[in-house]
Amino acid sequence: MPLVEINHLRKEYGDLVAVKNLSLTLNEGEIFGFIGPNGAGKTTTIKILATLLDPSAGSAKVDGIEVSQDPEAVRSKIGYMPDAFGVYDDFKVWEYLDFFAASYRVPKGDRPGLIDLVLDLTNLSVKKDAYVESLSRGMKQRLCLARTLVHNPKVLLLDEPASGLDPRARIEIKELLKELRNMGKTIIVSSHILPELADFCTSVGIIERGEMIVAGPIEKIMKEVLGGRVLELRVPEADRAQAMAILRDVDHVRDVALVSETIRVDYNGTLDDQSGVLLALIQNGVRVQTFAEQDTDLEDIFLRVTKGLVA
Repeated sequence: MPLVEINHLRKEYGDLVAVKNLSLTLNEGEIFGFIGPNGAGKTTTIKILATLLDPSAGSAKVDGIEVSQDPEAVRSKIGYMPDAFGVYDDFKVWEYLDFFAASYRVPKGDRPGLIDLVLDLTNLSVKKDAYVESLSRGMKQRLCLARTLVHNPKVLLLDEPASGLDPRARIEIKELLKELRNMGKTIIVSSHILPELADFCTSVGIIERGEMIVAGPIEKIMKEVLGGRVLELRVPEADRAQAMAILRDVDHVRDVALVSETIRVDYNGTLDDQSGVLLALIQNGVRVQTFAEQDTDLEDIFLRVTKGLVA
């Protein structure tokens, strides 16, 4: 049974339709990257799953439980990290976590061990007795993530977890999300930092004006939107003309272009077929210096399928 099921979800605020006809299914261990411009409906969708908003129509389930029918049961299944930290400056780090553990009805005797566990996981053990107000923004983000874990939820709802962080702090959050995926957590994460999402998400969805434009595994979306993949290779200058002529006759090659000193090949074959591209060059005596597939470019996909509109 899927852990997250959204079917034809709709949310209206008067005449404004924030989310319209949105559907999504996620299984255990998936990390779903929720992408869209500000005002697209990402936060509204996450708040509905977090039981903070009721949908106007459609349904949303977490672990088989309808969020609007039994929100109390859903809250025990989810860990929600909002885009704003909140004000808890007079708390020490361990007190902050103890407060939320108590809110989730974690037995008092179990809390110290659980707090130590999540502090270790988020690399905050050394700050256990520090006041929340003394933490850097990056540490506060990790603490906010730690608080979502104190009751061991199955599903994590993370709204812009890397917003406003410096590069090192973003890398730390990204590595932590990878570790949580390895632990079997199902994660929905909204973000504008698109290259980093491509590095750890199993699938992504692009939303605009409340509608899901495209969703699925990154490789599948890239093929649908970009028409395939891009291969990049370098050969000595003397071999370039010959190499480009050869490549144009190779199966599954749609276009060949020279960009600076790199030959770019638009290719719609499978991963297994790619060896044929390299083999054709080598068999014809072309000296191949480098050969690689261009990294998945989520930003390019995002710019192609969106128009910069908001609801």
